[in-house]
Amino acid sequence: MERLVSVCALLSVVRATNPLAGIADPATWGPHLAPLEPACRVSLQHYLAALDNGTAWAVRLADASGRYASQFFFGNDFWLGSRDLCAELSMPPPGDPNPPLDVSFHVAKLQLALAQDLTPQSRVVLLGVCLPRTCSSQDISSLLQSSGQDSSRSLRVLQVRAVPGTYSLLADYKFHILSGVFIALVLLMLVGSTYEQLSRQLSPGRGNQSEETAEKPRGGDSTAHKPGLAGQVLLCFSVQSNGSKILQCGVSEESLTCVHGLRFISLAWVILVHTYLQVFAIAENKTLRSVTERNFMFQTISNATFSVDTFFFISGLLVTFVYLKASSKRKSDMKKPSLKTKIFKLLYLMLYRFIRLTPAYLFVLGVVEVSVRWVRNNTVFEPSVANHINCAHYWWRNALYINSLFPNSEMCMLWSWYMANDTQFYILGILLLLFVGSHFRIVAAFWIVILASSWSTTALVSYFNNYEARIQAPFALFDELYDKPWTRVGPYLVGLVTGWLLFRTNCRLNMTPVVVAAGWLLSLSCMCCLVYGLLHLQLGVVASAAYVALGHTAWAFSLSWVVLACCAGYGGVVNNLLSFRALYPLSRLTYCAYLVHPVIMVLTTFLMDGPLHLHNGIVVILYLGNVVAAFLLAFLISLAFEAPVVRLLKLATGTSQPPPPAPAPPSAH
Repeated sequence: MERLVSVCALLSVVRATNPLAGIADPATWGPHLAPLEPACRVSLQHYLAALDNGTAWAVRLADASGRYASQFFFGNDFWLGSRDLCAELSMPPPGDPNPPLDVSFHVAKLQLALAQDLTPQSRVVLLGVCLPRTCSSQDISSLLQSSGQDSSRSLRVLQVRAVPGTYSLLADYKFHILSGVFIALVLLMLVGSTYEQLSRQLSPGRGNQSEETAEKPRGGDSTAHKPGLAGQVLLCFSVQSNGSKILQCGVSEESLTCVHGLRFISLAWVILVHTYLQVFAIAENKTLRSVTERNFMFQTISNATFSVDTFFFISGLLVTFVYLKASSKRKSDMKKPSLKTKIFKLLYLMLYRFIRLTPAYLFVLGVVEVSVRWVRNNTVFEPSVANHINCAHYWWRNALYINSLFPNSEMCMLWSWYMANDTQFYILGILLLLFVGSHFRIVAAFWIVILASSWSTTALVSYFNNYEARIQAPFALFDELYDKPWTRVGPYLVGLVTGWLLFRTNCRLNMTPVVVAAGWLLSLSCMCCLVYGLLHLQLGVVASAAYVALGHTAWAFSLSWVVLACCAGYGGVVNNLLSFRALYPLSRLTYCAYLVHPVIMVLTTFLMDGPLHLHNGIVVILYLGNVVAAFLLAFLISLAFEAPVVRLLKLATGTSQPPPPAPAPPSAH
């Protein structure tokens, strides 16, 4: 008892000297119980009496609640206590009596201001409270508001919510739809895999044949089993064949192997950026962010917008190269097609791309909406994302790939802005390719006009918004400069020209050692300056306008040299790295990994019981986990959606020609 008295005396001294220490202190609640509902008032009187007597259950209940601890002036806005430990009070250890009160956990959002020199602007603090279940959110709000008044501070209760809330996942019809789709696909995969296994047993020796020859009888063997249409449809869902295609470490001889490495490395860069955004959202020592931003290597994070340009460049490159290669193999395309034929081909390629990409995209979109709604119901944090609202209202914008044309505050799956831009660029690219053979000069002039228009538009938007490039604000003017197609089309246009050049030269370029050395020097120097050149520079409005207008295209031109040199045999160790065979399966999974990796981050971040203490070592480990989890989940999504859809399209079109390439997934805010 003497020890308890000494502790109480110490707390009294702390409360007298620290204006933050008395917030949500049960010792101050006694005079403020009268306005509460009778049931809540009685329960709190019982709780406070037990706490004064040092009763174990009451002390543990108070200990599960949040309070000011430290680092408020260094960014700690999370006084959350522990929701999980509050729940544990209903399940005490064996031999320990149950608490006489049924408890629940609430999170209060407080607006707090101290003296002007301590908090020049009011701060929003999240406070966790473990209290008797008879107390409603209104009771807790009234209690915190009245007991928190003090001459040394200004406190206002903005919101109090129960955690968990009233949302039920099992009662959500969208969860039922997603579950039904998932179960149906799992059944198709099981049936398709079983059918393939039985087919192999009926036709021995077919196990190692290619997909095209596996459906044809061997030699004159009349006993070979040839599946009918239904059987071929089932085979499209086979886990064995789809999995082997995804995981194989080989590509066709005509493949641009260095692109696989660029695609994987760029997505790994994207996940690194998003991992830092993930930990910044729930870090208790936020001031360390500004310390980290002063580090030279942190520019890898702050200037990761160029990873997006890498994917735009790759998409333009592959669209052109694959289209021209396929066209050269079809005699009908060697003739000058009519305008009607070109329109039909454009519509066909757009439909092909839409069907190929959209099933996995919309399924993940549905998962995002449901999972965010569930997370917000169970988290002790305040996620800034509004996917539970935006996806319900504006999902059709995503389905039409026009969501990047609207404000990011209305965007569902904010990172999907790239999907919209890439699709719009794809339509532009196909239009140019349809006419490049018959009207080359007009197409070239049109290409120049679009690029110049993008540069000038970006520069004007930047200038009139007084934008100044800073590594501390990589996503400033997101709506105006970051995600709009007219500001990001430059790298895609460079990719189109690079793909055309590779096709025309058949990947054979003769260059002297001096040209090769100069090309690598200029390319690598340009990329290094773009990523690591802002740390000690203070760009003004005009210089920033030039930087954002030309920087994306300059990055793409540097990448163009890398691809040209690697494909022509001048890549050396760079080509060996980018063409490493183990990267091929990972490259095939980047589309689905891009779609799902932010979902993993939201679930792991906002379902934590309390804040994270930011440290670069922890971030690295968390990043590696995000990469592994993203690609594992991407493999499952690809097995269920992407691979079957591609095979069904080939079956429907009756062609073995490679389909239009999927977009290389990008970064997003």
